[in-house]
Amino acid sequence: MKLVIHMLITLTIIGVVSGALLSEINSWAAPKIEANRKAETERAIFVVQSDATKYEKIENVNFELYEVFDDNKNSLGYALPYEGNGFQGKIRLIVGVNKDLTNILGLEVLEQVETPGLGTKVTETPFTNQFINLLVKPQIDWVKGVEPSNPNEIQAITGATISSKAIVNIINNGVKKLREKESK
Repeated sequence: MKLVIHMLITLTIIGVVSGALLSEINSWAAPKIEANRKAETERAIFVVQSDATKYEKIENVNFELYEVFDDNKNSLGYALPYEGNGFQGKIRLIVGVNKDLTNILGLEVLEQVETPGLGTKVTETPFTNQFINLLVKPQIDWVKGVEPSNPNEIQAITGATISSKAIVNIINNGVKKLREKESK
């Protein structure tokens, strides 16, 4: 009995110390992670909106949204960071959308944990370039094994169909939210 009590006390002490250390590491790392995430988003805004020179965060919406401008302060459209579920976990991306909300101007995948070698192909240019000047009205669709025949279609990646469909769904959901905001 004495051995069991000794083991329980030892394990409790180890658990408390480990928990405290993890809490300290998290409080140290969280601001650094957030700063890196913000810097990556800022870099990506100018990738998905290549003609933009300035941007402003739109505050009166319940999602992250940036309006982008040229040198003369003319609005070019929006940079829309959005996330959703992929095959293995969350996918966070940013899309550039023109002022009329009819076309995507660029796509950048910011964070993903998809299957290496398959699902991670959603971050590569052969896939992301399909979204440049892609029509988003009424919404984006995908095809598998054939070339896209409509101006709102992309070709899904063979072996990573779920990841490809996830990207399409995330963009469609984000653009839908943006349209709802614009219609108000």
